[in-house]
Amino acid sequence: MALNLTAKVHPVVLFQIVDAYERRNADAQRVIGTLLGSIEKNVVEITNSFCVPHKEYEEMVEAELNYAMDLFEMNLKVNKQESIVGWWATGNEVTSHSSVIHEYYARECSNPVHMTLDTTLQGSHMGVKAYLNVPLGVPGGKSGSMFTPIPVEIICYEPEIVALRHCQKTVNHKKGIEPVCDLAQIAEAADKLTGLLDQVLNYVEDVLSGRVPADNAVGRALLDMVHSVPAMTPDMFDNMFNSSIKDLLMVVTLCQLTKTQLQLNEKLTLLTSM
Repeated sequence: MALNLTAKVHPVVLFQIVDAYERRNADAQRVIGTLLGSIEKNVVEITNSFCVPHKEYEEMVEAELNYAMDLFEMNLKVNKQESIVGWWATGNEVTSHSSVIHEYYARECSNPVHMTLDTTLQGSHMGVKAYLNVPLGVPGGKSGSMFTPIPVEIICYEPEIVALRHCQKTVNHKKGIEPVCDLAQIAEAADKLTGLLDQVLNYVEDVLSGRVPADNAVGRALLDMVHSVPAMTPDMFDNMFNSSIKDLLMVVTLCQLTKTQLQLNEKLTLLTSM
């Protein structure tokens, strides 16, 4: 049993679990589902999931396993790289029924990961935990098992980071926010970068003047950041930036032309069908 596993979860999985919890039946105490992803060395990367309808009684659990297998086979046609790596449940603890459900997933994959998401928001925090089921017992005696916690991290691809930042803008807005164009994103990123540079400059000036005590870790991070900037003249930077802007403008223009052509084709099709 590899207890040095680390579970790395993508944000889309957490959104899927919360969505399934919001859509649960009124009498459902919790929601469970299947975790999909890949395993490489000692890292379990969880990239997708789906809900499995079930009912829990005092002494038994009923789950629609055929439905779960059909969904997995459908997903396999779209993404063959995703396999079953475990299962999830809402709540902040492992229940007495978890071992029964875990036995099913142990037949579907080796060392399945059990992940819990606290949708009750205890402590005003949506806690994420991951477990492995470890067998216990002595030779010739009674045997059992125990859910042992393993490290869990939340990781993101670049498109997911863009989506999360866009979602953060809706926190203080009652209405939805539409995606902005590429040029607007560049302007927004430039403004944010300017603000961060101002914070760094103010911090350095405060340290040099003695108003703020120096922090060696921050100093090393700033030094690494300065060394990571490629050495180039202002003219070289202007040429590179202008070239990138021209490429971006060309892509935006082609997208607008394509959008116009599609709208025109839709209207012509509607006229010919009348």
